[in-house]
Amino acid sequence: MFKNIEDIQAFSKDQIDAATAAASALTKSVQQIATEAADFSKKTFETQSAYVEKLIGSKSVDSVIQVQQDHAKASYETLVAQATKMGELYTGLAKEAFKPVEAVVAKATAFTK
Repeated sequence: MFKNIEDIQAFSKDQIDAATAAASALTKSVQQIATEAADFSKKTFETQSAYVEKLIGSKSVDSVIQVQQDHAKASYETLVAQATKMGELYTGLAKEAFKPVEAVVAKATAFTK
């Protein structure tokens, strides 16, 4: 356990530092995720607007079908890419937020031995 008051103070300081670092990493990652989500929403709106314009400008049924097929394919590919990107951002958030905590846990384990 703790041998003296300095050990307790050092351990407490480490915990506060780890909590601060975790909060900072969490804030940065959440901000990055929110920015990415907003950008995706804007791009999606623009894509949908262009899609509607193409549909309106179509002169035949075959043209409408082709526009719909192209849009469906592009939308699917975009959605898969965005889901992958968001998954990576959330994974990075978890890793960064818990990295400082891991160090504190390792020190706490060392104190108990």
